[in-house]
Amino acid sequence: MQVETNERRDTTRRDVLKHAIAGGAALAFPSIIPARALGRGGAVAPSEKITLGVIGIGPRCTYDLKSMLGLADVQCVAICDVQASRREAGKKLVDAHYGNTDCVLFRDFRELLARKDIDTVIVATGDRWHAPASMLAAQAGKDVYSEKPCGLTIAACQSLADVMKRTGRVFQAGTQRRSVPNFQTAVQLAHSGKLGKLHTLYASVYTPHVETTWLPGEPTPKRDVVDWDLWLGPAPWRPYNKTYVNGGWRGYWDFDSGARLLDWGAHTVDLCQWANNADDTMPIEYEPTPTNITARYANGVKLVLDFLKTPFGDRPGWINHLGTCPVRFVGDEGWVEVGDSGEIEVSSPSLKAELKQLAKPTVGLDVSAHARNFFDCVKSRAETAANPRVMRHSHIACHAAALAWLLNRKLTLDPAKEEFVDDNEANGLRSHAARDPWAALRL
Repeated sequence: MQVETNERRDTTRRDVLKHAIAGGAALAFPSIIPARALGRGGAVAPSEKITLGVIGIGPRCTYDLKSMLGLADVQCVAICDVQASRREAGKKLVDAHYGNTDCVLFRDFRELLARKDIDTVIVATGDRWHAPASMLAAQAGKDVYSEKPCGLTIAACQSLADVMKRTGRVFQAGTQRRSVPNFQTAVQLAHSGKLGKLHTLYASVYTPHVETTWLPGEPTPKRDVVDWDLWLGPAPWRPYNKTYVNGGWRGYWDFDSGARLLDWGAHTVDLCQWANNADDTMPIEYEPTPTNITARYANGVKLVLDFLKTPFGDRPGWINHLGTCPVRFVGDEGWVEVGDSGEIEVSSPSLKAELKQLAKPTVGLDVSAHARNFFDCVKSRAETAANPRVMRHSHIACHAAALAWLLNRKLTLDPAKEEFVDDNEANGLRSHAARDPWAALRL
């Protein structure tokens, strides 16, 4: 049954347990407390579980959530989506997993954030909502796992990183390949010097595309069915069309990130940044060509964002059996290439001998280790694998490359100021106008 409420639960589960223990003398004796409530037998006591709320539950979030539901120390308690069909499907998934009907539903994520008994949220809306919802969650005291791309613009990524630093919240960008063994091994190989001096990094990306038209207007559903105004959120108003809410928003300038470059680039450029020890910076030059965008770091290393005409089919220039989202790191003594298959290819038998045998290849879409890293950091307050600093620089690099393609000219970026040098037009495109009341978030 669908449940929607504005109620704020001011007493947390931890408070309840503490009060019960403090008043234990008044309890009838003897009392039998289930072992699972005390954390025995491998169970996690309810007072020690991390509570999770879900903001936006489409296909990718469903995939993520299934991994998170399998973590013994995590309890999903609430789901929010502007579409009734999606939030009800999410409740069915969660309740079936726990064998109860406790998962609470919300249409407006601000009501979910008002619940004080929620520790963490996963933000898995469309791109336009990732940064605003994550920032509002942090301001509400929640730790955040955000699907990528984490910000629709350079300004959104900057604001998001700034808010996370100011609030002290734990943040994990959903660039899960940082936690997948074959990608980690490839980066370690680049860092080891066994490829020689790195000179070129290759990141596969979609061929850029921008759509600025509107789909034909259709009758707007009732708000409880689809909250169209909240679906749009900070994006400019346009008439409702069911194609948008069914996933057809991709590629539209108002909704998508960086001319679709960040669909894969948020992962692949991020991995190249990591291989180049560039998590605290980004390339300084971006030059578009018909087949790629070539960027250059201050240390002379070249980054090539290779446009893939058929990203899920034959990919000329890449080792196809390695799967989707491939990256290649090239040094003056050899190269390594990896993709979502979980395998690794290198340029020579001697490099092959250097590789540690992977016990079980993990596909690049697998979020389990990345989610585990997030929740462990929620407990320890340590930095996550894809923390705000990492996200900020890799995402801005992608956005800068996309703007070079959009403007069809070479752009020079000051990585310290995060501004383009002597280019007012490019600097003006670092942000989007946002509708009230979201404009104050600087997007």
